[in-house]
Amino acid sequence: MAERRTIEVGALARVEGEGALHVALEGTAITDLRLEIYEPPRFFESFLRGRALEEVPDLTARICGICPVAYQMSSVQAIERALGVTPDPPTRALRRLYYAGEWMESHLLHMVFLAAPDFLGLDDGMAVARLHREPVERALRLRKLGNRILATLGARPVNPVGVCIGGFHRSPDPATLHALAEDLRTERGEAEALLDWFTTLDVPRRPQDVELVALRHPDEYPMNEGRIVSSRGLDIEVDAFEDTFEETQVPHSTALHSRIRGRGAYLVGPLARVSLNRDRLSPAASAALASVADRFDQPDPAASVFARGIEVIQAIDEALAAIDGWAGAATVPTWAPRAGEGMAVTEAPRGLLAIAIRGDARGEVERIRIVPPTSQNQAQIEADLRALLPQILDRPHEEMQRRCESAIRDYDPCISCAVHFLDLRVDRGDPCDSA
Repeated sequence: MAERRTIEVGALARVEGEGALHVALEGTAITDLRLEIYEPPRFFESFLRGRALEEVPDLTARICGICPVAYQMSSVQAIERALGVTPDPPTRALRRLYYAGEWMESHLLHMVFLAAPDFLGLDDGMAVARLHREPVERALRLRKLGNRILATLGARPVNPVGVCIGGFHRSPDPATLHALAEDLRTERGEAEALLDWFTTLDVPRRPQDVELVALRHPDEYPMNEGRIVSSRGLDIEVDAFEDTFEETQVPHSTALHSRIRGRGAYLVGPLARVSLNRDRLSPAASAALASVADRFDQPDPAASVFARGIEVIQAIDEALAAIDGWAGAATVPTWAPRAGEGMAVTEAPRGLLAIAIRGDARGEVERIRIVPPTSQNQAQIEADLRALLPQILDRPHEEMQRRCESAIRDYDPCISCAVHFLDLRVDRGDPCDSA
């Protein structure tokens, strides 16, 4: 009879939120694998019902302290579609600038403080800073620029409050934008150098047979707009999101699992965006992709760190384009309450963030559905771990834990955003046999 046993591993570090990984084995065969997310539900969708539509962008920004812009952009655009509001071109440009700032601060945080320790065999970002001071300082300077963009348009970098229906509460000062552009130009080379540093690290290869999903725009790298496309031929309008993607509740998780109807798990995020939109990259970002092109021959979640580095360069170029093309104050259109529905999908740092909203004639929320990127990646994370574990079952328990944690961190899951993380338990059947 095949051996069965249980292995306990401590909590997952360097991931936002709480959860556990349970694995049951018979010999080397995995009979059960569950990424158990047990963080309490936050009920955002419930308590937003009955709130005024204009409150929603600021309230949804509180879902995540790292990517508040994504929640603001998806929610405000869904509201605008429900109300028939069309922002003017200057507002659209400012929103790309705003999103670029968030991509910078989020990607740089992940790259240096969450991912780099895995590739260096270190415990945390502080250890990286002690041994590799220059790249860490480089990342901090760049991240400060991203936060400056958020503060310029949102009044503050954490829980920003600058967004309103149709635009922003105030237009940025031209002198502030000019100074920001000068600093972005000065530091762009630092972003390229940081990506070069990551190419010297021991980043593993874990190619996966997975469908990549991202927005795609006919003229630009996707942030706020586009069609939803995939590496296997999906090509739909964002309004078809709810008909195409389904969420299911699984017993072991407070986060829902998302799947493409009739097709299964999929992957969203920077790896998907770069892979599906490489022809929309700026010249500098395209050159950066060329330097690591072999890492994009097959879908590989471990290569996401390189995609983040490419997108930092892209975000700088997006910010410069928005500032250089700034033609003056944006106009916020007037609007009146009306019953209507709207759907919006934008590209959060971690991938597609979909929000559907229905408002009533009083301008209050009747229904809202929020589908964050982490819940969309949950099923694929489990599939990734199923592929990884048979390769490492003979390794010391500490190494198994480290490899599983690193694989999960490749997706940069924001568990608190996903709930409606790692205690590793491998059940081999003998409760007294644990490591």
